[in-house]
Parts: sequence; C-alpha cells; structure tokens
Amino acid sequence: MSEAKHSNIVGGSTAKRVMACPGSVALCAKMPRQESSSYADRGTLLHAVMTAILGDEADPKSLLGMKVGEEVFTEELLEEKVRPALAALNEIDPETRMMYDVETVVDFGDYMPGVFGSCDLLGKLGNRAIILDWKFGDGVAVGVEENEQLMFYTAAAMRTIGCEWAFKAVTEIECVIVQPPYTKRWVTTPARVKEFERELKRAVKASALPDAPMATGDHCRWCSAKPVCPLMTGAVERANKTAIQSLDSDQIGAYLRNADMLEGWIKDLRALAFEMLQSNKPVTGWKLVAKRGVRKWVDEGQAAQALNELGVNPVVETVISPAQAEKLLKAVKQKLPDDLVVSVSSGDTLAPESDPRPTVSQFGAQLVAALTKLN
Repeated sequence: MSEAKHSNIVGGSTAKRVMACPGSVALCAKMPRQESSSYADRGTLLHAVMTAILGDEADPKSLLGMKVGEEVFTEELLEEKVRPALAALNEIDPETRMMYDVETVVDFGDYMPGVFGSCDLLGKLGNRAIILDWKFGDGVAVGVEENEQLMFYTAAAMRTIGCEWAFKAVTEIECVIVQPPYTKRWVTTPARVKEFERELKRAVKASALPDAPMATGDHCRWCSAKPVCPLMTGAVERANKTAIQSLDSDQIGAYLRNADMLEGWIKDLRALAFEMLQSNKPVTGWKLVAKRGVRKWVDEGQAAQALNELGVNPVVETVISPAQAEKLLKAVKQKLPDDLVVSVSSGDTLAPESDPRPTVSQFGAQLVAALTKLN
C-alpha cells in the first residue's frame, strides 16, 4: 500500500525486511530520499480514489480526472482496478453488515515508540476483525498468508486508542489482499498476531545495536540500501572472483536464483552514483561525461538551400540528417560544410576516470556556444 504516514524505523511495507535484516534500518536511514515514480503515483491515486468512495461515499465516476503527479484517474482505471476492488468488498461482506474505517493511522504506543503506519481498511464482521490492503500494481503478486505487512497493521491497530471497536470480543482475524482482479484471504488468531508483535519488537531492538544482524533474501528487492549493503557488495565480489569452469549445475542454479537481486543491486548502485555526482559529491574513480553528440542542422532552411545548391535534394518529409546528407554528397563528390552542423550531447553518463572524454564541467563553454549557434 502507499502509506499516508509511516515510521522511519519500521512500517507495514518494511516490516518483512526489518525482521529479516535489522541492520538495514541504519543503512536505509543514510540513503537519499527516493523520488516518486509513475507507478507509485498511480498507487497513491487509486488509494485516494478508494478512500473517497468508501470514506466520503463519493460516486466513482465523479472522481474521473482526479490527479496525483502526472497520473490521472480514467475510465480504464475505474473498470480495471476500482470496480474489481469494490467487488472484492461485496465478496467479503455480501450483506453489507461490516463496520469499517479507511486510512486509519495505527501505532504501537509505549510498546514500540515511534513505530506506526496507515491501514487501508480496518473492519469488523461478527466475531472477526478484518485488515485489508489494496495492491494496485501489475508486477509482483503479493501473498496473504503470514503477510508481515498485514500483521504489522493488525498488531498496531490492536494497541491503537480508538480502534478498540474492531477487536472487541473477536476470536478471528482475517487478513485480505485485494490485487485486482484477485482477492486473497487468510484467517488467523489474535494469539498469532501477538506472537508476531513480539518478533517485530525483537527486530526493532536489534536494529538499534551497532552490530545489528544483516541477511540477504527476497526482502532485499525493495531495499533502498542495496548499493551500500556490505552483504550485497560481498555477493557481487564473490560472483566476480568465481571461475565459471569451477561451478557445477547446483551452484549455477543457486546463482540464478540470486540474479534478480544482484541485477537490482547493480541498477540501484549506478543510479546512486549518478545522483551523487549530479549533486557534486565525488565518487572515487568515477565522473560524469557528456553522452555521444548527435549532429543537428544549425538552421534547417539554410541547410536545405545549401544542399540544393550542391546538387542534392535534402527534403523528404523533413530536412535530412547530417549523416544522410554526407552520404548523398559523397555520391556527387562534395563535402558537407562544417558550419552547417553542430554536435549536441543528449545528456550525461557514467564513465571511469581512464575514459579520454573530458568531465561534464569542461563542456560549459562548448554547450553555451552550441546553444547560441542553434538559436
């Protein structure tokens, strides 16, 4: 879910990682804030739509055009995501007898100070409390059984002042994941949730230790600290040093199971290094350089006239590119005039310090001159 408020110690979406790897808390705290993405904005938008429908009794069609970032609530999202999510509630509560609240901020009070999150839907139906989470992403399917995020919200809600109504005389707790078009349900007990709560508290206490334990696993997938994690860097170094000839099929299979994790780490590492260099923070052995320049006409009209005079028809639907013009001119034994083109880089890219290209900062005068020439 997209939490309206979340703890920087552990929240619903990070509970699995913190419990498996308490040492990740300190590492993640050092990482720069991650920018929102179109996927995150769409999730936030659809959560807001569901809150408006269930909390404010808004007509779904009246919300069309609602925006978060560049994401817009459309008829397509209404039919593919929202209507199936609403249908899931009818499956859970066919007689519409359930008491519920949406976007409820829940916390652990004095039991775990500073640990809180926001629950999508908290409900009660007879002797059963219901904790529901909307998942609107199309990527990874989320399982419901022993789901740490839902048990986090349940445990926190059981300690939250104002949420007592949901757990009064309750003997069962149903955890629900609605990931259109699928609905997944799992029933557990208050005793299991209390056991989870104790496990969570042990992990939170361990995370404050200077030598907090760390571990790799599928919880690493969404961890922002992958680029600086010593276990991840060690895994990459070991993979690089292992001779391929010495691997048997079992070892190769084990490495393949870690491929997604390693590839995600490499991608995040490059993104982090790029962000640091763009923020003028040095990265030892690396720099930003301009990408390969792409030649463009200084003035298309002037280029067309000059090429016509040289005996070449430069116009197809738009003025041909400098490379195309060179090829045509070569056939008539003419040379492309240097003053007709300018090379402009499409942006910056990472390169080792041994790269012969100058650093980006040295391109300032050239870029100004090129832009002036273009204008």
